[in-house]
Amino acid sequence: MSRARDIVEQASAAGIVIATAESCTGGMISAEITDVAGSSRVLDRGFVTYSNAAKMDMLGVFAETLDTHGAVSEQVAAEMAAGALKHSNATLTVSVTGIAGPGGSDFKPEGRVCFGIATKDCVETQQVDFGPLGRAGVRSATVSHALELLLQKLPN
Repeated sequence: MSRARDIVEQASAAGIVIATAESCTGGMISAEITDVAGSSRVLDRGFVTYSNAAKMDMLGVFAETLDTHGAVSEQVAAEMAAGALKHSNATLTVSVTGIAGPGGSDFKPEGRVCFGIATKDCVETQQVDFGPLGRAGVRSATVSHALELLLQKLPN
């Protein structure tokens, strides 16, 4: 069974509603979930916040956080996940912000993605360096990891 199907089934059974806040994946996580019949029971909305302005306007990410840490940071991922929770009917959110490539720097290399996961009780973050898998590879790996993070937060 696919991760997305498991998410829809487990979230539906538990009465959990999900929202996504996506930068480097451009809506691919919510698209993966909506590929599953019945996803309307659990997916409230997906925020595609590719630009810094969108992150601030739609999710309430602070300009100071972006200026201090950059868009690809656990701090921004945390604010994105918390903002998605605040600006939706969701009880569980996931956020992603990263460098899909090509490019990057020694400080923030291609393939670095920061994830946030939020509930009313907490916001957790993590950074994963997928490496230079190419744009499609990084985005695909990011979607898979985000779905896995959601699954880990759902009751079996």
